[in-house]
Amino acid sequence: MTGEEAPRASPAEAEALAKLACPACGAEANWHPGRQMLVCPFCGTESPAPPDADFAAKEHDLAAALAAFDPAHAGWAAAKRQVRCQSCRAISVLDPARQAQNCEFCGSAQLVPYEEVKPAFRPESVLPFVVSEPAARDRIRQWYGKLWLAPGALKRRALTDTVRGVYLPYWTFDARVEADWTADAGHYYYTTESYVDNGQLRTRQVRHVRWEPAAGHVSHFFDDDLVCASVGVHPGLVRAIEPFPTGELKGYDPGYVAGWVVERYQIDLKGAAGNASAAMRAKLEAMCARQVPGDTYRNLVVRADWSGQTFKHMLAPVWLLSYDYGRRSFQCVINGVTGTVAGEYPKSPWKIALIVLGIIVLVVLFGAVSGR
Repeated sequence: MTGEEAPRASPAEAEALAKLACPACGAEANWHPGRQMLVCPFCGTESPAPPDADFAAKEHDLAAALAAFDPAHAGWAAAKRQVRCQSCRAISVLDPARQAQNCEFCGSAQLVPYEEVKPAFRPESVLPFVVSEPAARDRIRQWYGKLWLAPGALKRRALTDTVRGVYLPYWTFDARVEADWTADAGHYYYTTESYVDNGQLRTRQVRHVRWEPAAGHVSHFFDDDLVCASVGVHPGLVRAIEPFPTGELKGYDPGYVAGWVVERYQIDLKGAAGNASAAMRAKLEAMCARQVPGDTYRNLVVRADWSGQTFKHMLAPVWLLSYDYGRRSFQCVINGVTGTVAGEYPKSPWKIALIVLGIIVLVVLFGAVSGR
């Protein structure tokens, strides 16, 4: 045999590839959001979606996973290759036959092969795309059609030509908390005060606070608190298109991500758990603060007992538009399930100057009228 021999697929990978094969021509079928099934890109034959009638998203004990990695949770259950962008640092997980020339997240051509340094968690849950590509393009057109401050040249560009569907990595966290709190509850009361103004005796109401001790208890279950583990999409945009409906999760199957780009997580479990813990504690303090009676409070102290802390790793679908304007890069993101849109765009200095000029003219006119 001459030439380099192709690596053999593992039994798990061979089984996964067989499930994705088109029943008519044998090519690899891809997930089609509009039809909600696998569709062959060559002959158009449709195949049923991966079965998941008995699927229930499994939660894993957080403390045990942080203490030791279970090798059973590694791998993609299908042949994949990974590339890393030298510009935005995003790691893209691709089908072996797909040739990536540019980064899906920032458009850079600086892509290099990426090899795992340590085992990574395989996603066990996935939200398949529901919003189709034509619908995503329409939503982007509607979005930038309303951007009055955007330069006119931006609206004339064919931005939707670069829309791409990607799966973003997410961690979800559950926890139960029982918390006791104490605080000083403040109640407003008012007294009448006399004062002299330009030789005239006047009165006014002065606000005071009466403080008294208060205490209470909060019992709460945090369910599927999301932590995005992407570095390819700007954090503010991701937060703006959340939440994702985790109640509709499907069991991870290569069929759902066949033909799509998946971003590998770069916020690991430990880092994500720390972020989730900080967010939960902030939410807990806000819950306790709302229970404090009166008009204001001070010296809030929360003593919490946490239990049942679990996690899971899932993939969430987004449509992503990345574009350059001038010397800056911008992104627009669409939630692939709900269709929520969030984006960045350049502002026209001429339009901003026009608004400022208009405000100045109104102020001058108002001053002139008032001075008569």
